[in-house]
Order: sequence, then C-alpha cells, then structure tokens
Amino acid sequence: MSINDNGIGPKRRVVGAHYGMRDWLAQRVTAVLMVLYTAILLISFLTGQNFTYEGWAGLFAQQWFKLITAVTLIGLFYHAWVGMRDVWMDYVRALGLRLALQIATMAWLIGCAVWSIQIIWSV
Repeated sequence: MSINDNGIGPKRRVVGAHYGMRDWLAQRVTAVLMVLYTAILLISFLTGQNFTYEGWAGLFAQQWFKLITAVTLIGLFYHAWVGMRDVWMDYVRALGLRLALQIATMAWLIGCAVWSIQIIWSV
C-alpha cells in the first residue's frame, strides 16, 4: 500500500462538503451580526417611550434601521442555509433526496428573504 492508496499525504481523498473555514467563519460572523442587531433592537425598545404600533413603525421607517434589519435578515438566511446544507449533507445519504431537500431549502430561504425585505421596505 503506497502513500496514495491509504488516503493520507499530499494525494489524500477529500470527501464531503469541504467548505471548511469559510463557512465556519460565515456562521460566526452572521451569529455576531444577529447578536448585535438584537442588542440594538433591545436598546431601542428599552429606551423608547412610544410602545404603540406607530412607535415601532416610526423606528422601522428610519433608513438606517431598515438597512441594518435587511442586512441582519440576509445574514440570518445565509446562516440558516449553511446550517441546513450541512445537516442535509451529513444525514441524508441518498443523493437525489439530498439534492431535492437542498433545493427546497434554498427556495424557501430565498422566498423568505424576498418577502421579509418587501415587508421592511414597505414601512
């Protein structure tokens, strides 16, 4: 058995998603983004005096708040995509079923992203 036959060394076989560091980092960055947004939203809630629909609509009517909300939601959907893709790749062995689940997940997340951005920018 040579070095190339046992899967060790410079000619090793790479299997799986092999996205590695990029997706690990994307998960952490999007998680930090969501935590920061939650803190901003919590501070806005705790320091606000108008707890009516008009008060919340006024908060979300500001362009800077719309922008950080949209960026956070896109981060959330990407975070969910990376996580679900890894779940499908780890636990669904049948290639056709895995591909169908990934396509369905992607379609659902894109639909949710479009819908949420439409809602945010309509305020």
